[in-house]
Amino acid sequence: MTDAARDHALKYLALMTLSVLFVMANFWWQGHDGFNLWDEGYLWYGAKQIVAGEIPLRDFMAYDPGRYYWSASYFMLSGDTGIISLRTSVAVFQVLGLYAGLWTISSALRKGNCYNILYLCIAAVTLMAWAYPRHKIFDISISMIIVAGLTYLLQGPSARRYFLLGAVVGFAAVFGRNHGVYGALASFLAFVWLRAGAPASRSLWHGVGVWAAGVIVGYMPVLAMCAFVPGYLDAFMDTIVFMLQQGNTNLPLPIPWPWTVGFGTAGVFIETRWFLIGTCFIALIAFGVGALVWIFNQKLRGRYVRPELVAAICSGLPYSHYAFARADVGHLAQGIYPLLLGTFIMLAAGRSRFIRWFSVIAIAFLSVFILADWQPGVLARTKPGWEKVTVSGSTLSMDPSTAEAVKLLRDLTARYAQNGRPMLVLPFWPGAYPLLDRQAPLWEIYALSPRDEKFQRAEIERIKKADPGYVLVFDMPMDGREELRYSNSHPIIDDYIRSHFEVITNSVGGALLTYKSVDAGETQ
Repeated sequence: MTDAARDHALKYLALMTLSVLFVMANFWWQGHDGFNLWDEGYLWYGAKQIVAGEIPLRDFMAYDPGRYYWSASYFMLSGDTGIISLRTSVAVFQVLGLYAGLWTISSALRKGNCYNILYLCIAAVTLMAWAYPRHKIFDISISMIIVAGLTYLLQGPSARRYFLLGAVVGFAAVFGRNHGVYGALASFLAFVWLRAGAPASRSLWHGVGVWAAGVIVGYMPVLAMCAFVPGYLDAFMDTIVFMLQQGNTNLPLPIPWPWTVGFGTAGVFIETRWFLIGTCFIALIAFGVGALVWIFNQKLRGRYVRPELVAAICSGLPYSHYAFARADVGHLAQGIYPLLLGTFIMLAAGRSRFIRWFSVIAIAFLSVFILADWQPGVLARTKPGWEKVTVSGSTLSMDPSTAEAVKLLRDLTARYAQNGRPMLVLPFWPGAYPLLDRQAPLWEIYALSPRDEKFQRAEIERIKKADPGYVLVFDMPMDGREELRYSNSHPIIDDYIRSHFEVITNSVGGALLTYKSVDAGETQ
């Protein structure tokens, strides 16, 4: 082994060691804190159903299949389908994402600098702080992997590297088709940047063709499912048609611009936090547009720009869509990673040591401050009323409202759905099914959007066949929008439940409704 090869191997080993240590420390600190019946339950249910032999999208509502098969693979290897096993599978994927992010940043560091490890540790703290919410770490990690793939290409364009980047983009789409779109857009911007100001060349089109072949190879798992899994292609196309009918990729929220903060109303810490969050949204636009214009201007002037910085900037604008499609903290976190990587790359390449260290420490501190109010490890240790509850054989600490919801679900199941009888929970708690080790009696386990009559009639037939012992309906207006209240978004199913099940309770301002089957146990 040559000295250069040995140095590279040691560098990769050091980066992997840092990634493993930071992810393990984070898991040790808060891996048993918090529980989410909503989105985390959505992921947990899907992974468990794959182990049970079902197919995502075809047999139950789901994201693209990659994340489910990843988690289900870990389930089968470990022999455990519990919530901690799910979180462990996510953490393993997080190691890959953090490694990709640290590798990209390390490419901008001066060789032999003894401060490199400290710099990367501060970067790792920042990247870990923004890893929220926990069940979206797949998406967060993929964004860093795509930036790393672009960096690898731009460092030395070749047919092999075009192909590898295409394979990364295609495989990212297996976990989320939006990542395929973002990765393709980022790749296109990088291709244009490579050729900007240069004479026309066939090599670009050859590279794009090789990249496209890589995309096909990376996306082959989904293509194979469409070709060989009965019913999957129809289900896949139905999700695309439904998204086009909706006209958006998510339920939009108002953007929390910094000038919308109600200063003097909520306290200095909360107001400062939301001011910084709003500033991050501005930074996404400035980085996504301003930095993109800058790198093209530099290229046309014949000035050198670091390839890893170009990669981050080309990814910035596509991934900013993630944040603005639903402008809350969780989606901001999923769209901010190209900006974070680009900032650390620029600071690493800067000449002023004082500015570099002051800035990276400030970014890490502000990141921890911003996200502290959402990290379950912080909340479990600072908020009153958190309880210890056993879930799938593991003890979790959870907030009082979630603990109360778990108790309610278990009580209802013990009274009206004994001996494995199905139950129906609508529309926001898909985690109820894996919590209670039940299969959902309908396809749409997470009902966020209105559905047409044909769809609702089909769901009613599934409910009839399953014969659930009880039904729980959380009839609240999502985001305060009355059209998203379940009784308004799914009126035919709601009417069926009201006419075929007996009311048990009506609580929480009339939003939490429980019903039992006529042949289920007596109310107590």
